[in-house]
Amino acid sequence: MDFGMPTLIELKSLEENAALCRELGLAFIEINMNMPEYQIDRLDRVRLAKTAEKYGIYFTIHLDENCNPSDFNERVATVYTETVIEAIEVAKTLNIPVLNMHLSTGVYFTLPDKKIYLFEEYREEYLTRLKAFRNTCATAIGDADIRICVENCGDYARAVFLKKGLDVLLESPAFGLTFAIGHNAAAGYGEESTILERADRLLHFHVHDAEGTSHHLALGDGDMELPQYLQWANAHNCRAVLETKTVDALRRSVAWLKEKGFR
Repeated sequence: MDFGMPTLIELKSLEENAALCRELGLAFIEINMNMPEYQIDRLDRVRLAKTAEKYGIYFTIHLDENCNPSDFNERVATVYTETVIEAIEVAKTLNIPVLNMHLSTGVYFTLPDKKIYLFEEYREEYLTRLKAFRNTCATAIGDADIRICVENCGDYARAVFLKKGLDVLLESPAFGLTFAIGHNAAAGYGEESTILERADRLLHFHVHDAEGTSHHLALGDGDMELPQYLQWANAHNCRAVLETKTVDALRRSVAWLKEKGFR
C-alpha cells in the first residue's frame, strides 16, 4: 500500500514538501488546491514533473473544498466545473491517479425548530446539476486511469441528500470513494455504514487519528482502532494520505506505522 502526505502549510515550497516526502520514505504528495500556490493557474506541469522525477515520488490532487458544481448560480457552477476539468488535464499530463473532492452541503435556512438545506429542498435540481458535472468529468477523463474520489466530511448523517448525490456520482466509473477515517470518528462513526455499503468503490484513504471531535491527530495520539482501517485500506488496494497538519505529526505518524509493522 502506498502512503503519502499532504502539502503542509509549514513548508513554503513544493521542493520542501518533496524533500520531506522522500526523507520519510513516502510515495506521494497530495497537492492541496485550497492553497494559493497550488491554484490551477499556478500549477506548473513541467516543474511538477521534474520534482516528481528528482525525488522519486508522484502526486494526487485535493480539489478546493469550496468546489461546488451544484451551485444554483449557473456561472459559479460552471467555473467550478471548468476548474475540475483543468485539474483532470493536469492529472493526465503527470499520471496523477486521484483527484479528491468534497461534496458541499450548500446553504441552509435556520428555522425555529430545524435547519433546511436548500439542496434538500430543491433536491431534483441539485441532483440534475451533479449528473451534468459527473458526465462532463467522465468525458474529460475518457479512458485515462484517473478517478475523482469523494471524501466523507462528517455530513452524511445530517445531510441525507449528500448520499443521494454521492450515488449519482458513483453511477460513473470515473468516480470513487475516499474514506477519511478521522472525519468518520469525529462524526461518532456515523459515516462508516455509508462507506462500507459502497466498499467496492473505495480507492483512497485519508488516515489520521481522532479523539472525540478532535481529528487530524498524529497516528497513536487518539483512541481509534487504526489497524482495522489500515487493513481495510490494504484489502481494497487503496493508497493512503497521512493527513496530519504538521511536520512533527507526520514524522510521528510514519514512526507509528513502522512500529506497528505497516511499513
